Amino acid sequence: MPTNGSKALTLVVGLINYEGRYLTAEAFSFKLSASAPSLKRKQRWTLEQDDTQTQVVYLRSHLGRYLAADKHGRVTCEAETRDEAQPDCRFVVVAQSDGRWALQSEPHQRFFGGTADRLSCFAQFIGDPELWAVHLALHPQANLHSVARKRYAHLSSEGEGEVAVDSNVPWGVDALLTLVYRLDGKYALKTADSRFLGNDGKLSVDSGRATGYTLEFKCGKLAFKDCEGKYLTPMGPTGTLRSGRCSKPGKEELFDLEESRPQVVLTAANGKYVSIRTGVNISANQEEETNMETFQMEFDRQTKECTFRTNAGQYWEVVSHGGLQATAKEVGANTMFQMHCLDRRIALRASNGKYVCMKKNGQLLAVSDAIGDDEQLVLKLINRPILILRGENGFICHHKTSNTLDANRSVYDIFTLEFSNGAYQIKGIGGKFWYVNSVGVVCADGETPEDFTFEFLEHGRMAIRSAKNGKYLRGEQTGTLKADGDVVKCSTLWEY
Repeated sequence: MPTNGSKALTLVVGLINYEGRYLTAEAFSFKLSASAPSLKRKQRWTLEQDDTQTQVVYLRSHLGRYLAADKHGRVTCEAETRDEAQPDCRFVVVAQSDGRWALQSEPHQRFFGGTADRLSCFAQFIGDPELWAVHLALHPQANLHSVARKRYAHLSSEGEGEVAVDSNVPWGVDALLTLVYRLDGKYALKTADSRFLGNDGKLSVDSGRATGYTLEFKCGKLAFKDCEGKYLTPMGPTGTLRSGRCSKPGKEELFDLEESRPQVVLTAANGKYVSIRTGVNISANQEEETNMETFQMEFDRQTKECTFRTNAGQYWEVVSHGGLQATAKEVGANTMFQMHCLDRRIALRASNGKYVCMKKNGQLLAVSDAIGDDEQLVLKLINRPILILRGENGFICHHKTSNTLDANRSVYDIFTLEFSNGAYQIKGIGGKFWYVNSVGVVCADGETPEDFTFEFLEHGRMAIRSAKNGKYLRGEQTGTLKADGDVVKCSTLWEY
């Protein structure tokens, strides 16, 4: 069975105390507090499962240090390894009916809690100070994989639509699910067509009581508990996702979140889609987009080179005489390509040092020494019709009192993408478009579309360039989003 090549995402969370403040690990003296009003880098905690005892977890700070509590209830976060802090870094999550956690020291049986800089792990019983709400700190757009069925969830096209759990691979736009964090601490599941999943399995345009779920964690997996205390589960032959009868999560109710990798279609100089429909040879010879014209881009974290993967699990590779075929079963030297961004087009340089070009019959070969018209491709991202962007300082969100955008928020807004001739228009609230004003600030109340180009440069991140002034979008620490970046750096890269 083909897989998507993705592993389950490591769970990264923010922990919110009863006063609405986040647990924070400070760089200075590794001090701990619960005083931050929002979820940013210092408030992110990685949940690690114990290798032998599934009920035991470890909490690692953004500094790579482990939370620990000694027999006197003193809490620290200084140990660089689990072994250094054993057994004091071992905790058990005691989930409450409202979805909050109590964190119990496994060796000392006391509960962790407190406020501001008065944190301890000495309470014998669970009260409000010992309860923590959980805010996922992952990028909220992902693929959902059923542990029991070993299949992926996707938006079904039958009837009025449902979320079915019957795909071998999460392919195309229908496999994208967005976790929407709500003010009540619950999460909603939003499909690619901007509808919310209800506990009866039906989809609706509005989010209400029946579309809110409490996230529970069991053995490193996720379960979704609805407003009636039941859990989402795949049901029937197609695995329709809806609440079942169980009031405790078993294997059928457990899911993994997996990274949703970018999937694209490519158009060559002849105006035809690049395809493998006629065999293993990669050719630009199709008039419509299907799974055979859709490819998944996977970037190497070190080299920043990328591969192109088919929905059957094969990779593009350079074969003899520079030909391109979708035959490789594993990533290797001949499957790697350097992507060159050319405004609204891209060019691909293969492992043999040659550029990919289109021959008169539409076949693609890596035989060119320079970039001309036949070496240029239009690349369209297809599995992000709705878009959430996170930079080094936080998510992009509409400013509360002006027409600008904040780029340092712990909550996110969902934007809509429209594609046109190698560029994208981005829409926000009320269908208004992003645009760059006269001083380079990005605004979100435009009546007419303005073009932005996307440059896919590394794993999970892209740069966005204004077609108007040619500058990269840059997020300032103060939150202002500007189109004034001249080069790609941390402040101009966006997780999508």
